[in-house]
Amino acid sequence: MLIFGFLLLCSIKTKGETKVNCSMIGKPEYPLLSKDGDIIIGGAFSIHSKINLEMPSFTEKPHHVCYYFQSKFRFAQTMIFAIEEINSKASLLPNISIGYQIFDSCGSTLASMRSSMALMNGQELTAEHICSGKTAVKAIIGESESSSTIVLSRISHFATCACLSNRKQFPSFFRTIPSDFYQSRALAQLVKHFGWTWVGAVRSDNDYGNNGMATFVEVAEREGVCIEYSEAISRTNSKEKIAKVVEVIKKGTAKVLVAFLAQGEMDVLLEEIIGQNVTGLQWVGSESWITARYLATKFVSKVLGGAVGFTISKSKIPGLREFLLKVNPSQNPSNALLREFWEMAFGCHLFPTISSKTEHEKFCNGSENLTNVSNEFTDVSELRISNNVYKAIYAIAYALHNTLACKTSNGATENITCGTKDLIVSSQKPSSVCSESCQPGFRQAVIKGRPVCCFECLRCPSGEISTTTDSAECIKCPLEHWSNENHSMCVLKKVEFLSFEENMGILLTAFSLTGVSLTIAVALMFYHFIDTPLVKASNTELSFLLLFSLSLCFLCSLTFIGQPTEWSCMLRHTAFGITFALCMSCVLARTIAVVMAFKTTVPGTSVPQCTLPLQRISVFFCTFFQVIICTLWLVLAPPIPYKNITHSLDTIILECDLGSAIGFWAVLGYIGLLSVLCFILAFLARKLPDNFNEAKFITFSLLIFCAVWITFIPAYVSSPGKFTVAVEIFAILASSFGLLFCIFTPKCYIILLKPEQNTRKHIMGKTHNKSQ
Repeated sequence: MLIFGFLLLCSIKTKGETKVNCSMIGKPEYPLLSKDGDIIIGGAFSIHSKINLEMPSFTEKPHHVCYYFQSKFRFAQTMIFAIEEINSKASLLPNISIGYQIFDSCGSTLASMRSSMALMNGQELTAEHICSGKTAVKAIIGESESSSTIVLSRISHFATCACLSNRKQFPSFFRTIPSDFYQSRALAQLVKHFGWTWVGAVRSDNDYGNNGMATFVEVAEREGVCIEYSEAISRTNSKEKIAKVVEVIKKGTAKVLVAFLAQGEMDVLLEEIIGQNVTGLQWVGSESWITARYLATKFVSKVLGGAVGFTISKSKIPGLREFLLKVNPSQNPSNALLREFWEMAFGCHLFPTISSKTEHEKFCNGSENLTNVSNEFTDVSELRISNNVYKAIYAIAYALHNTLACKTSNGATENITCGTKDLIVSSQKPSSVCSESCQPGFRQAVIKGRPVCCFECLRCPSGEISTTTDSAECIKCPLEHWSNENHSMCVLKKVEFLSFEENMGILLTAFSLTGVSLTIAVALMFYHFIDTPLVKASNTELSFLLLFSLSLCFLCSLTFIGQPTEWSCMLRHTAFGITFALCMSCVLARTIAVVMAFKTTVPGTSVPQCTLPLQRISVFFCTFFQVIICTLWLVLAPPIPYKNITHSLDTIILECDLGSAIGFWAVLGYIGLLSVLCFILAFLARKLPDNFNEAKFITFSLLIFCAVWITFIPAYVSSPGKFTVAVEIFAILASSFGLLFCIFTPKCYIILLKPEQNTRKHIMGKTHNKSQ
């Protein structure tokens, strides 16, 4: 036996005649509508939504009366319409008529079981007869709800519980609606799509709700959605139990409520929700109630307004509306169900008697027209469940037709559409999260003892970023990159070097050019006064060579400013080493010349001519030795540009790597050696006559020179970044200015301000007296 969507229970004795026992209306063990035929299809619909369960007396057969008529009566009429349409077709089940037996399950599992037993036994429930175990019913359409369908284990048009897909437990069950296996997952993805990671959940306490919600929770947790609470209710719960569930919903912080409820549970929950005035929730509904027309009212919209969910595809059934409009009590005056429907549709009492008539009652006689009534029964604009009933009947008919015709399709596989999924997009959506999203630049940190959806946002450390919302961890930036101010992206580190544009570079450049200008000015002055005794006594050749070397010393400081390149790195250190070696060689030669001048027998005479070649040779070889050191340095391990990323975390320091520390310190050491020799000779000659105090001035200049470079070493090692270069430039400029001022300032003073002292007599005076 097959069972589709509804449980249809019929056992009709008179062929071709619809029979209804008026006294049996509302009693689920008897069919409400029936018609004889060669093949009988059973059906069960919740035409009434409630049942009165009486305590059995055990002295008579128990009676269960159903009440609260609802619009599912249209499902039964849709089934009858489909059967009559099939019977009228010569191409489908020719020469075979289909009958039906339709029972009212009253929304009760107990009533569904009694209906199914009546269908399968093929007889009324009496104590006098033994069940034959045979029935003319070939298939049962039903039930609408999963729990009732599990009792029947056959075919359903509206039972969506995934548990019914188990072929071992329900081998003869089929359905014309997708399983909750898909709906539950789709709802979880829908919640995730809108960013609702903190939701509440309420479900029907039956197979439909429990199985559907279990799947939803499983998938939702994988999607990163947390469930604040999960409550179960049943339509038979007490008002106190329903009120407690609503209290949990009210106290929850989640702004989204996932309601996996059948219509019966939705009704009792909604009644209490409205009673306690619970508003402001975003509802996510299952297919059982999300498109229920009776909920689409202005009164209910203050609670359910904006609810979203997935629904059954709607379609059109040609001819159904015309068939429904023909339903009338006159079709079968003895049919109490038709009478009850008519009275509900028009709000009247049908066929009144004088004795029952009162002043405020409204009566009708069956001549009223359904086209003048607007209700859910006649509204065929959105046929969803009714279409599933229609498809279920045709599925049975084709199955029977193919079975009787012994058709197989030659084992071919046919692809059919079983459903669609359309995403509902809302322009406005509420926020429902335990913790607000962590923006880029932050990472999530789990709060101990709280669900994973509850977290705090921590700023990414320096040098790390997060580029997406709700990042679980921060990402380190590449070596040459650093995090921006918001820690949302990696940017190139700030490149630091001593440039000509910054204040320090401008100031050092100005001092360098000033030194060059003063040196040139002194050279021009000496050239102008080259024939004066003071200039002649100062060893003109060495003076101009010293001034030239000092100019180069001032200029070489400029090579340390600007972005380091391969050529500038090699030039700055070698130029510095060679020019200072030349400068110290000149000073050394001048010192030797001063000492030798006072060793001559005739005071005041010029430097002996034999000393000039010696001076030139000494300057040349002293400088040439430094050239050799620099050449070896450049050949073996030259200075190269280097990006220092270890000294500062957020800055790349462009500097010149020395290449060979030995080469660098050898250059400095050689300059230091020359300066020490100069200092020793100058110190030994410090007691020369006052009027010719060259050695004293040289001593002072070398004291400054040595002090500067001794101080330079610790300052150079400890200064960070571009300040290392600035310290080196300062040492070059300070020592150069020291030599320039100490050696040449006294001479310039006499030449410009004391010309009366720039005479041979004055220069020789005191020396001559002493020699006498």
